[in-house]
Amino acid sequence: MIDFNQIESPCYVLDESLLRNNLKLISSVQEATGVQIILAFKAFAQWKAFPIIKEYVPYTTASSLSEALLAYEEMGTKAHTYSPAYTEKEFPEIARCSSHMTFNSLSQFERFYPSIQNNYPTISCGLRINPEYSEVGTDLYNPCAPGSRLGVTLESLEGKLPDGIEGLHFHTLCESTSYDLEKTFQQVEEKFGSYFPFIKWINMGGGHLMTSQKYDVAHLIVLLKEIKSRYPHLHVILEPGSAFLWRTGYLVSTVVDIVENSGIKTAILDVSFACHMPDCLEMPYKPSIIGATDEIEGKPTYRIGGNSCLSGDFVGNWSFDHELKPGDKIIFEDMLHYTLVKTTLFNGISHPSIACWRCNDTLEIWREYSYEDYKTRMD
Repeated sequence: MIDFNQIESPCYVLDESLLRNNLKLISSVQEATGVQIILAFKAFAQWKAFPIIKEYVPYTTASSLSEALLAYEEMGTKAHTYSPAYTEKEFPEIARCSSHMTFNSLSQFERFYPSIQNNYPTISCGLRINPEYSEVGTDLYNPCAPGSRLGVTLESLEGKLPDGIEGLHFHTLCESTSYDLEKTFQQVEEKFGSYFPFIKWINMGGGHLMTSQKYDVAHLIVLLKEIKSRYPHLHVILEPGSAFLWRTGYLVSTVVDIVENSGIKTAILDVSFACHMPDCLEMPYKPSIIGATDEIEGKPTYRIGGNSCLSGDFVGNWSFDHELKPGDKIIFEDMLHYTLVKTTLFNGISHPSIACWRCNDTLEIWREYSYEDYKTRMD
C-alpha cells in the first residue's frame, strides 16, 4: 500500500502492482480469444512505464509522428498508426516507424498509397470506417456524431474497397462496455460485412474498459470468440487506452488556502483541474478523492478549486469527516489516463512530479519539473 506521507505534493503516482494487475487481465483476454490488444498512446505515454508494459503487451497505436517515434524508440516495435490527416512533411518518418497505417479518408489513402508501394511495401494499409452509430453520449467524445470528420461512411465507398486496403478500423467507444461493443459490431457487420472477405484485419479501436470492476470480461471473451469463429481469416485488434491504467494511480495535492464566498467554501489546491486534470472539465466528471464523499448535509463540505486564474477551474462539492486546513493532503484517485498526455503549463503553474510506487514499497521519482521546462516550452 502506498505511503502518501512519503510523497511530496504535487505528484502523479503510478502504483506498479495495480498496473500489473490490469496488464495480467488484458493479457488473459488476449490468450483466451486470440485477438491482439495494444496500448493507445493517446491515453498514456509515460515511457518510463514501458518496461513493465512490454512484459505483457509489446505493441502500441499512434496518432502522430511523436507517438510513432515513441513506439519505435521506447517500445522497440513499430506502431499501428492512424491520423485524421497525414502531412507530406511528416509522412515518411511516420511510415518508417509504422507496421500498419490507417487512413481517415479515401483521398488521404489515394494521396499516400503510391509512396507506401514504392518505399514501405511491408506496411499494411487500412481505412477508418464510420458506422454512423455510437453508444457514446458526450458529443465531444462521439466520433459518429452527425457531420463527423472521422472515418469513411458506407455511402462513400460506393460498393468497393480501393486496391491496397487490407484492413478496416472503427473507433466508436469511450470507456464503454462489452455490450456496447456487441451492438456496435452488429452495425459494422451489417453495413460493412460484405467487405470482410477482402481484408486481412479489423481494428475495433479503443474504449474497451475491460479492467473496470463493472465490465463483463466473460461476455467480452465470448463475443470476441464468436467474431473470430465467424471470420477466422481476420486478425482482430483492440486498442484501449484507459483500460491499461484504470485505477492504477493518483494525483497527490495539498490544500493551500480556504476561501468562502456566498456560503460556499472552496479549498484551493496546489494543482489545477484545467492544467492537470482537464478531462474533469471536458467530459465533465467528478473524480474520487480518498477520504471524501459526495456532499452530505451536516459534514464539512468544500468545493475543490485549482490554482490557475481560470474562474471555472474547480469541481465540487465534497464532504469530509473533518474541517480542511492549509497543509492537508488531497489525493485524487484514478489520475493517470488522459492526464499526463493532456497537461498544460497554462499560467506557468508548477507541473506535478511523476513517480512510481514500486512493488517493493519504494518510491521512484521519474520526473521533476522546474521553471526551465516552462521557459523552454515558450521558446
